[in-house]
Amino acid sequence: MGLTYKDAGVSIDAGNALVKAIGPLARSTARPGADAELGGFGGFFDLKAAGYSDPLLVAANDGVGTKLKLAIETGRHDGIGIDLVAMCANDLIVQGAEPLFFLDYYATGKLDGEVAATVVASIAEGCRQAGCALIGGETAEMPGMYAAGDYDLAGFCVGAVERDKVLTGSRIEPGDVILGLASSGVHSNGFSLVRRIISDQGWKLEEPLPGEGGRTLGSALLEPTKIYVRSLLPLVQEQQIKGLAHITGGGLLENIPRVLPKGCHAAVNVARWELPVIFALLQEGGHIASEEMARTFNCGVGMAVIVAPEATDSVIRALEGAGESAFEIGRIEGGERGCTVHGQAATWSSLRDWSATHNA
Repeated sequence: MGLTYKDAGVSIDAGNALVKAIGPLARSTARPGADAELGGFGGFFDLKAAGYSDPLLVAANDGVGTKLKLAIETGRHDGIGIDLVAMCANDLIVQGAEPLFFLDYYATGKLDGEVAATVVASIAEGCRQAGCALIGGETAEMPGMYAAGDYDLAGFCVGAVERDKVLTGSRIEPGDVILGLASSGVHSNGFSLVRRIISDQGWKLEEPLPGEGGRTLGSALLEPTKIYVRSLLPLVQEQQIKGLAHITGGGLLENIPRVLPKGCHAAVNVARWELPVIFALLQEGGHIASEEMARTFNCGVGMAVIVAPEATDSVIRALEGAGESAFEIGRIEGGERGCTVHGQAATWSSLRDWSATHNA
């Protein structure tokens, strides 16, 4: 008998079974412009059916980093796909773009149909939250490339914005207000440092998180990334928002300047909100300086929203009405394009007044 593909570690039947199993998940994400059927060589999207007249396409791709390691270690795969969609969809809304469709890439050494289906189900849930259709993807079974039980994810999202509604940040000026939208946790950045702290301190993921009513450390760390698209899109389309910054790698310090025009400097005061318990625990466990916290983690702010002073109250009301926790965190000042994050003594466990500046 000659060798088969299955003898080499790849099961075509398992892959086909997975595609069949996730078909209903894809169909559950259907939206105008896409029927979200799987099985072809490519996925179609009809911009005209989606209601666009003079659109620009905006594309983003990302992964979830070493947060995957925690999902694998705990056997909890039901939120990691939401993270994957969030990291792409949140990057599109900051350009003013509505996420339209999503494709995923799932790679593993040996396909575990149950794990893969759970991951794809969470991707579909993320797509529903973002309002985009899951129109395709790729599952790669590659023996020898990954350790037993490991897998990797990548996501690709395309959105559209009418040409005259692109959010560039060009209207931002000194005096504008910076609002923060509360994050749902650590989101999907900084997990190499998180895992180093866990290892150094000997923490167990099943241990209860102090002050969180019995919630475990692992559960808190695996909380899916908040998707802000549905809350922000109406305000963006009404042009009530001047700029948005998705707070990912680089933290508050390095992400806000990415949307500022020349001559504008963001001043963020961390006394304006309470540092969530999970970040305080990580800071203490890693003996992390406040300045390093500001350039590594979101520290409780998943999205920065820049608005005119006179629009502040109405925008906050709209965001809170959409289910967000919104609060003022700073102002735009004149100066070199960049950001300064500062706090007084006793903020973020500091014994002294502190500040960190990043100029773009």
